[in-house]
Amino acid sequence: MPSRGQAFWEWGFDFVRKGIVIETLGEKDGKRFMPILVTIFFSTLAMNATNTIPGLQMPSTALIGQAIVLSIVSYITFMYAGIKKFGTGRFFKNALILPGVPGAIMPIIAVLEFLSTFIVRPVTLTLRLTMNMVAGHMLLVLCFLATHFFFFTVLADGNFLGLIGFGTIAFGIAFTFLEIFVAALQAYIFTILTTIYIQMALAEEH
Repeated sequence: MPSRGQAFWEWGFDFVRKGIVIETLGEKDGKRFMPILVTIFFSTLAMNATNTIPGLQMPSTALIGQAIVLSIVSYITFMYAGIKKFGTGRFFKNALILPGVPGAIMPIIAVLEFLSTFIVRPVTLTLRLTMNMVAGHMLLVLCFLATHFFFFTVLADGNFLGLIGFGTIAFGIAFTFLEIFVAALQAYIFTILTTIYIQMALAEEH
């Protein structure tokens, strides 16, 4: 009989395996990229979740360097997937040359596709993760610093306005639970986007 902790981790793994990887990539390709995608999900989730540790409230993914590392891993993975299947030349052709586009505007479309696929993707992955976690960090810090101020400065001086601290700590606790949800949601979004990018890299044509 598995413990509750073991059952939770098995449920989490099964969610990533079936709900993200197999659902998007299919059985064959899903098995190939399962280890890296599961690692991305749980490592992102763990780093995001440090935002809810009392006294810390600082996720490492709120530091842009960590988000850049994760984005580079995602970038290399989908590049590897496409180049491994098609070879370098055909991979870039599939990514940049859209079927049915008139020859006169094809260079313009190719440039736009290059910017979208190879520049915008890693940048948006990085900024989306970082900005969401920074916002949560700031909310929690604001609530708990305000609580400290009202209890230990205002109320300690005999000013009953310090009782506002009960409101700020209530908001802090509520935002902590919200950040647990956001931590899981951002790990899901990062992983599903990486999976979709792999799927697009493996597609015969775009």
